[in-house]
Amino acid sequence: MQRVLATLSYDGARFHGYQRQPHDRSVQGEVEKALATIHKATSWPSTSSGRTDAGVHGIRQPVHFDTPLTIPEDRWPKALNSLLPDDIYVHTCRHVPQSFHARYDAVGKEYIYRLTTAKEYNVFKRHYICHNDRTLNMAAMQAAASQFIGTHDFTSFSSPKTDVVDKVRTIYLIDIAKEGDDWTFRFIGSGFLYQMVRVLMGTLLEVGSGTRQRDEIETIMAEKNRALAGKTAPAHGLYLSQVFYDEQILADYVKKFQ
Repeated sequence: MQRVLATLSYDGARFHGYQRQPHDRSVQGEVEKALATIHKATSWPSTSSGRTDAGVHGIRQPVHFDTPLTIPEDRWPKALNSLLPDDIYVHTCRHVPQSFHARYDAVGKEYIYRLTTAKEYNVFKRHYICHNDRTLNMAAMQAAASQFIGTHDFTSFSSPKTDVVDKVRTIYLIDIAKEGDDWTFRFIGSGFLYQMVRVLMGTLLEVGSGTRQRDEIETIMAEKNRALAGKTAPAHGLYLSQVFYDEQILADYVKKFQ
């Protein structure tokens, strides 16, 4: 069997998340349906680098699968794209060792959150950018974001529904950029807990709008109590941007924003 690593994008607006669902449409379900057709099977398993919630988008999501077929790696994207719906697109496929694992071999992930503070609501962007018409204080949010950098227990900033016991994660960078009314929040870390980026984002927005003080972050983190952190930001502004499998590439990328 040959292990293949595919990198795909998807528009999460019409999916009930990445993970396969028994009755609802999912990214994994569509990918595995295409793989099953290619392999002339009733089903075909795949493994992603992680799972995204309903409404969350993927820019470069790594997924691996095993195959007995001798299709060249550069032919796999065309084969898959011919069978996938138009809200999923496979960019590249490459052969990897059988020992490679899309999830467990990851050394870092980048998420992007897109927000607009335009006064008027844009119906054409409603699935892809979060609308918040409050005035936001950039300096306050940057000061609050700096307190998340490093290795911490992020219990207060993840959903209580998670079944993960170890909630210690390392955040390497939170970059906030603004162009006109449009904001881009970039989160790079060793990994993220269930809904962690959205809770961090919601907390930063509360700081930025003045409903929460920047110096509360340290106390919230120490208390390990989700109820103390901000609201969970809407899913449709969030994008899984990329996943890193090489420590040096990750470090060099982080330096670009420092």
